[in-house]
Amino acid sequence: MARQSAAQAKAVPKAAAKSAKKTAAASPSKLFVLDTNVLMHDPTSLFRFEEHDIYLPIMTLEELDNHKKGMSEISRNVRQVSRTLDELVSSSEDIDVGVDLTGPSSKLATGRLFLQTEAISGELPTALPTGKADNHILSVLVHLQRKHPKRQVILVSKDINMRIKARALGLAAEDYFNDKVLEDTDILYAGTQELPANFWDKHGQGMESWKENGKTRYRLSGPMCPQFMVNEFVWQEGQGNPLAAWVKEVAGKTAVLETLTDYSHPKNAVWGITARNREQNFALNLLMNPEIDFVTLLGQAGTGKTLLTLAAGLTQVLESKLYAEIIMTRVTVPVGEDIGFLPGTEEEKMAPWMGALEDNLEVLNKTDDEAGSGDWGRAATQDLIRSRIKVKSLNFMRGRTFLSKYLIIDEAQNLTPKQMKTLITRAGPGTKVVCLGNIAQIDTPYLTEGSSGLTYVVDRFKGWPHSGHVTLARGERSRLADHAAEVL
Repeated sequence: MARQSAAQAKAVPKAAAKSAKKTAAASPSKLFVLDTNVLMHDPTSLFRFEEHDIYLPIMTLEELDNHKKGMSEISRNVRQVSRTLDELVSSSEDIDVGVDLTGPSSKLATGRLFLQTEAISGELPTALPTGKADNHILSVLVHLQRKHPKRQVILVSKDINMRIKARALGLAAEDYFNDKVLEDTDILYAGTQELPANFWDKHGQGMESWKENGKTRYRLSGPMCPQFMVNEFVWQEGQGNPLAAWVKEVAGKTAVLETLTDYSHPKNAVWGITARNREQNFALNLLMNPEIDFVTLLGQAGTGKTLLTLAAGLTQVLESKLYAEIIMTRVTVPVGEDIGFLPGTEEEKMAPWMGALEDNLEVLNKTDDEAGSGDWGRAATQDLIRSRIKVKSLNFMRGRTFLSKYLIIDEAQNLTPKQMKTLITRAGPGTKVVCLGNIAQIDTPYLTEGSSGLTYVVDRFKGWPHSGHVTLARGERSRLADHAAEVL
């Protein structure tokens, strides 16, 4: 009797699993109705819905047609979508049954694409004008919900008001999440980690230490080691032996830590600049290390991102001659109203956008003048510095290759992931790329903290042996600036 009940107990989970599989197979896939702005935002969005079906209203195609002219990124995306749709439709024999996306998407999507092939007049409240494109798409949604009562019909739109309208009418609506690197930027990789108080008790047994290139290295093993990233900074405050090191190797439960150069000490000053806090010291270790090709620095206004980067750049260009010159660029997105076209050469047009460069050079020239070189010496230094710093516009970056350059991308939070890829792939042999930004100050209307190109590269480059990231926490500009950043 006991044997029989045990056999029955074994059989029950199998039966349950089979019935679960049957219900999963029987449940119909979702039908996603795409708003025009989703296609404008991501031209590959047609292949991002896996096993679910996609429906394109005729008004979506009409709006795409209105935006295909021009040289902006949106216009380019629209033309790419139009070409993709043309290939899909021309290869399909019957549009009414939908276009299978398995082949064109290389098995990324297994659903079908449906185009509106009939006149639809779904009932909407009389207060909503039917001539408006958004309302026409909503009426298509109402029609599809009635036509497929057993299927989940969902509107996908980047337009917040459109989603609110849809939900007010009792329709399902969602944002397009595929472009977001992280849902919550609080979990974005910070590049630094504080070690717990009992770290050495758990990781100190069997520790090896040796000298390499004037630095002390420690090989540790313990439960925290697999969590470390290569080039991540670890620190521990203590009365006796405060620790500041970075992770150089990670292999299973073993990690190698290396001590840092102390840039807070005047003897290690970089172009007269010393680190004022722990994170600035971490940042200078990255900026001054020739083995690190790609550096990202995040932080609010006044944390010293641009100053540290320029100081490290000038030292390595003019003193150690590691790089030929500094190239600085940024996205030209105004905070207020646009002031229109600017006269002059490329550098003259970029000059109003490069106020941060001028301000920081002023500080760096003052530190250089402390040696007592006088007005003549200062003027000569300024001319030398300006001859080695080139200001370039993003518009002319495609197709270029930078050899042995120190490339600074300022205000990188306003770049899309695609623009960021275009810029970073310009780097040739011996070039270092530094991205600076504050994801809390995004001026581009179509980007969020989660979908910014800066967030994208921080997340994708973490753990690569030739890249490093630090989030600067403490403001060092002035007590007024620090207080304003906190309370405003």
